Amino acid sequence: MTFSGAKLALFIGPDLLVIRRDDRPDIPYPDFWDLPGGGREGDETPEACVLRETGEEVDIWLRQEQLVWATCYERPRGTVWFFAAHLGPEAEASVHLGSEGQGWRLMPPETYCDHPQAVPHFPHQIRQYLNAKHPFG
Repeated sequence: MTFSGAKLALFIGPDLLVIRRDDRPDIPYPDFWDLPGGGREGDETPEACVLRETGEEVDIWLRQEQLVWATCYERPRGTVWFFAAHLGPEAEASVHLGSEGQGWRLMPPETYCDHPQAVPHFPHQIRQYLNAKHPFG
């Protein structure tokens, strides 16, 4: 399977975990609010990619069975997978920012979707997930 990367809508309690991107001109969407995830390494599966990236970025090491929803979509650099997972509010204490980003916070999903500095293509994916019939809504 060919894909370029994977992202995760990680809910901690009712809120999304979001990461403030570095403010550098050489990266896409500098200083925007991003979601955990990133580029594929080697022959990773989409699930392995998103789990590794999330662990590296925020020190939350999920298991594949904790991913409750998946979809993919096309971006200029290829196919991107988008996943969702839910953790209880106690997981907030385990979040530690990795080497990328300026900081993190929890944000209500509606606030993120309407935020002027949300990475522009993620609100659609989050709304699609929230509108899907699933046991976590």
